[in-house]
Amino acid sequence: MMEIWITVLLFLLGLLLIIKGGDWFLDGAVWIAEATGVPRFIIGATIVSLATTLPELTVSVTGTFQGEVDLAVGNAVGSVTANLGLILGISLVCIPSVVKRAQFQLKALLMVLGAALLLVLCRGGVLETLPGLTLFIIFGVYLWSNLRDAKAGMAENRETRRKGRTVSRRQMMEKLLLFVLGITAIVIGSRLLINYGSELALLMGVPASIVGVTMVAVGTSLPELVTTLTAIAKKEASMSVGNIIGANVIDLTMILPICSAVSGGALTIGAQTTALDLPACLLICCVAVIPPLATERFYRWQGVLMLGLYAGYLALLVT
Repeated sequence: MMEIWITVLLFLLGLLLIIKGGDWFLDGAVWIAEATGVPRFIIGATIVSLATTLPELTVSVTGTFQGEVDLAVGNAVGSVTANLGLILGISLVCIPSVVKRAQFQLKALLMVLGAALLLVLCRGGVLETLPGLTLFIIFGVYLWSNLRDAKAGMAENRETRRKGRTVSRRQMMEKLLLFVLGITAIVIGSRLLINYGSELALLMGVPASIVGVTMVAVGTSLPELVTTLTAIAKKEASMSVGNIIGANVIDLTMILPICSAVSGGALTIGAQTTALDLPACLLICCVAVIPPLATERFYRWQGVLMLGLYAGYLALLVT
């Protein structure tokens, strides 16, 4: 009984850390966007997404080292599905937003291409290191695109920043410290939730593959969820969308190739992943990006549809 109470207390501590950390983290990210002149969507797709993807990378690589391949693969793929179906779905239901096609188009297409290529590469039940390196090409194009857009945004806003107020060194250090403390609190809090939530699920007899694509995947997506909910509260929709798209590209094109290399050259892919997880991931990716690519708008009905698809996916997992 004492162990159960300790687990609950650590779970609540993790929840507190991610809530407060999300507030600090987003405040720091918004300040970086304002101070540099880089568009919020690009800040979300680069600095914020790289930081919030740390839990997925840590869990998947650690799981591969420990021989928990199903957990590692399920976490990486399931996180993308959770980011879109659950987190972006919630965001769109609360704040349907407008996007600039020039900033969004290439990144959205790279996300869909990454999901499609991963599905093709894993059809044989194995992700080999050399073919998996093609995913790194997509990741490289994604980074190049962000650097190009950031440079353009800084040049466009340079004159505005000159006319604005000067930022003191002390203020800069305070905001950067806030950013670092925020993501640190989110990562530590997420780890507490993942560790003790997964432990309880496994004790209840839930298979590791199911835990990977549900509890661990949602758990490692908590930084994105916290950032999104905080962004909704602060009306920073562009930051939220950029973060989710960026995190998904990283999950699809970097994490599993790294896991494949760590595993010794070939990562075993389970039947559930090829038959259900990856197709569901690709479907939700398409639903997420097609409307804004056509109209430069996200819609509330789109968020409802994505939440419904995610609920259906979870229902298939447990049947």
